[in-house]
Amino acid sequence: MPRTLPRPPRITALTADAAATEEPLPRLTPGWLLTAFGVLTAGFLAACLWTAGHVHADATLQNTARFLHVASLVAGLGSVLAVDWLAVLWLSGRRPLAAVLDTACALQTPIWAGLGGLTVTGLFLRPDLGSPLTLVKLGLVLAVTLNGLHAHRLGQLLERFRDHGQAPRRLLVRSAAAAGISQIGWWGATLIGYLNSRS
Repeated sequence: MPRTLPRPPRITALTADAAATEEPLPRLTPGWLLTAFGVLTAGFLAACLWTAGHVHADATLQNTARFLHVASLVAGLGSVLAVDWLAVLWLSGRRPLAAVLDTACALQTPIWAGLGGLTVTGLFLRPDLGSPLTLVKLGLVLAVTLNGLHAHRLGQLLERFRDHGQAPRRLLVRSAAAAGISQIGWWGATLIGYLNSRS
């Protein structure tokens, strides 16, 4: 009786997917480094508050700072709107995850530059540090910054699912929450800045 040879393993789509997932996963920024950035951010904001109470800008410097303040708002908020809008389209199934990740990566620089520009130029606009609205605005700025660090980590986690098109539910919930906090923070700080400029 002839000896039967073992049948070669079948190559299926599942096997191909498993082989594809064997690629090295993107490295995550260490948690301690993100925490350090958060602490430094809070310290920087506190230093800005102290400096704002000791800076007496003349009219020319104030006008320059006001223009740069608006330019920073356009750059920062405009970039955040682009990323968050694409995130909404992805969550609703109308854009691929890769489009959101690529856009978020490309717009990180104008987002952080806008946020930093708003903070620095605000020093020269004579903020009323005794006003509750101003304190709320500063709290929103801090919340937006810390949320941005959290969004950075989320982007790295989502990068692992770039080619799958669907991320775990917990990451979807965290992404939606991060986008909501981002919009509330940016628009809230913008509204308070507008109200303060009229008073």
